Amino acid sequence: MKKALAAFLAAAITAVSFAGCGTTTTASSAASQPAVSSQAAESTPASGTWKTGLAVITSIAKSTDVKDGKGLAEADSTVVAVAVDQDGKIAKCLIDAVQSKVEFSDAGKVLTPLDTVVKSKQELGTEYGLGKASGIKKEWNEQADAFASYVVGKTADEVKGIAVDSEGKATDKELTASVTIHVGDFIAAVEKAVANAADNGAKADDKLGLGIETSISGSKDAGAEDGLAQAYSYYTVTTTGADGKITSCIIDASQTNVNFSKAGKITSDLKAEQKTKNELGDAYGMKKASKIGKEWNEEAAAFAKYVVGKTLDEVKGIAVDSEGKATDKELTASVTVHVGDFIKVIDKAVSGAK
Repeated sequence: MKKALAAFLAAAITAVSFAGCGTTTTASSAASQPAVSSQAAESTPASGTWKTGLAVITSIAKSTDVKDGKGLAEADSTVVAVAVDQDGKIAKCLIDAVQSKVEFSDAGKVLTPLDTVVKSKQELGTEYGLGKASGIKKEWNEQADAFASYVVGKTADEVKGIAVDSEGKATDKELTASVTIHVGDFIAAVEKAVANAADNGAKADDKLGLGIETSISGSKDAGAEDGLAQAYSYYTVTTTGADGKITSCIIDASQTNVNFSKAGKITSDLKAEQKTKNELGDAYGMKKASKIGKEWNEEAAAFAKYVVGKTLDEVKGIAVDSEGKATDKELTASVTVHVGDFIKVIDKAVSGAK
């Protein structure tokens, strides 16, 4: 019995000894396995913060007087959202555009229905119709996405240095394989978005979203005064964390007006610079009429700050009155403008974030 017990204890001690060696060996092996370490490094999220930037470039140069019974007021806006890392390189980029068209007659009447839904080119997708005419059979949104991918990892100076021909088309072979449209506005808008980028709370690896909402409902016929074709667009860039909460938000808008006479002649300067409301700042002129003495850009910034830390459902649940104005006391202390379009455009940005 004693011999059996001794044998059992010896075996147990031996097993424990091997187990201990096994543990040591395993730890040592794990430390020396480069493949596993490499995979872990590759899957480790980037650390640090990102700056977020938004830029809008608008032109009304394609607007025309009445010809063959119709005139055209056209506002073309190129919109770019970027996330910029701590080295000043573009970490993410989204590009979209909206082409707002309002037709009018030689009697000064607006011909386009005022409730027309104006989609951005990303929203239009194949409906925009470039793919059939494209030499590389790619739709506008596909080419814009390809250009956005191409600039990731580049600084603003490197984007500015992208070679283009006399028509404004890229000449780099890698780029021309997927982008054959003019990229001049893309380059200018990306450069502008990076210049506008600020630390608003975004973290590395957050999702980046871009939303646009446009209405032409403010357009009106010519009468005692010139007629008005108005493209009213809201824009936002958002970043969202893994928990679905908004980590940064920028809101802007543009009220692009093209005037025309009762005879169907354009009376606006088609070369005039078109600024967004954030760019106009105090020049927009709302402060004097505001009950709280704040300019539009200040109220938009306050709303953008208010939604940080909230989920999309929480933003969509912000209480508004029958006029679309917020009713929450914390919010009404700094925001008295209608916020319905703010909420709509944030919904688009967060829902489509990448």
